[in-house]
Amino acid sequence: MQDTWLYDEIVTIDELLAKLAERHEALSQTVEILAAMQRENEQRIGQVLEAINRLANIAEAHQSRLDDPEGPLDDPSRGS
Repeated sequence: MQDTWLYDEIVTIDELLAKLAERHEALSQTVEILAAMQRENEQRIGQVLEAINRLANIAEAHQSRLDDPEGPLDDPSRGS
């Protein structure tokens, strides 16, 4: 009886190879998905960095107004 149980649990080399092939395919697909996600994240990070740089340029261009919002009294842009 015990020999029959052991025989039922034995897996053939072909079955093992088939399982390994399935796992390999699943891992390959996972790696492809992760690589695509990484490329997408890198692109998004690049876009965020560009936006931050544009905002920094705007802030630098308006630094004097940020430092002194009232500005000098003789400033013609005040529209008095």
